[in-house]
Amino acid sequence: MPINLHGRSVLTLADFTPDEIRFLLRLAADLKTAKLSGSEVPRLNRRNIALIFEKDSTRTRSGFEVAAFDQGAHVTYIGPSGSHIGHKETMKDTARVLGRMYDAIEYRGFSQKDAETLAQFSGVPVFNGLTDQTHPTQVLADFMTMREFTHKHLSDMVLTFTGEGRDNVALSLAIGAAKVGMSFRIASPRALWPEEAFLDRIRKMAAETGAHFEITEDPVAAVKGADFIYTDVWLSMGEDAAVWAERIRLLTPYRVTADLMRASGNPYVKFMHCLPAFHNAETEVGAQVLKDYGIDCMEVTEEVFESPASIVFDQAENRMHSIKALLVATLGG
Repeated sequence: MPINLHGRSVLTLADFTPDEIRFLLRLAADLKTAKLSGSEVPRLNRRNIALIFEKDSTRTRSGFEVAAFDQGAHVTYIGPSGSHIGHKETMKDTARVLGRMYDAIEYRGFSQKDAETLAQFSGVPVFNGLTDQTHPTQVLADFMTMREFTHKHLSDMVLTFTGEGRDNVALSLAIGAAKVGMSFRIASPRALWPEEAFLDRIRKMAAETGAHFEITEDPVAAVKGADFIYTDVWLSMGEDAAVWAERIRLLTPYRVTADLMRASGNPYVKFMHCLPAFHNAETEVGAQVLKDYGIDCMEVTEEVFESPASIVFDQAENRMHSIKALLVATLGG
């Protein structure tokens, strides 16, 4: 059956069928090939896209802007202080204004409910660039990257996430993996596990597709046989820095080290991270953590991050190609 995503919003991968997700991944791969070969055909001429960023970003902003430009579309960037949202104007009113002027809206912010409100009242496709609950464009880029680095089908891969189990990337990976039949494991301290209702939902989705889902407190057991080991920062954007000490205490055993990579038993295992990553003390945050807590890295060591096993910059590049697939599939003529 042909796949038609024209006019669809992308708020969470839970709204998409396995076939629709695979279609987007194939389209992203085709668009990447076309860009690299110089044969890309613009399909979004005269389209206008509003980019709402309540949270700053490197990859999401660059990905949307370059993808839109390559395809002939124009974007308007609305940064954290660039609108009246929440201060003088509700998200519902903002949606109805932007929907009169733009063909689509990207939203990167805090509340999933705000993304849903934009989609409900704007009348145009809305793309979730990240909320506290989910990060669907990241997962599409991740799956695209995983397909590039192994001969296996998605349904034959083993992916392990180690760190905060309720992290928005971990939650999104769980949804995506369950949709495509992948084996996905989370290694996390129990205090940072997702709510039981979410775990039940993932187990139900996995049962329908033949996926395997597991959550454990044992990172070594979780990485055995893994094709990919994934982690994320220990403190999400917008969280109070006062919780650093507790997060470091809880999550240090889940740091991705060379020993943890070897524990997979897979000489070809790859390391993944959505970035930015605290792998050394060369940033302001990294230097402050070193000063306050005496550690020169957090979720991943410099040795792993800079190793040949690290494919984090392939993931970063693929943010643009997979975002482009979303734009073409939902807005293309």
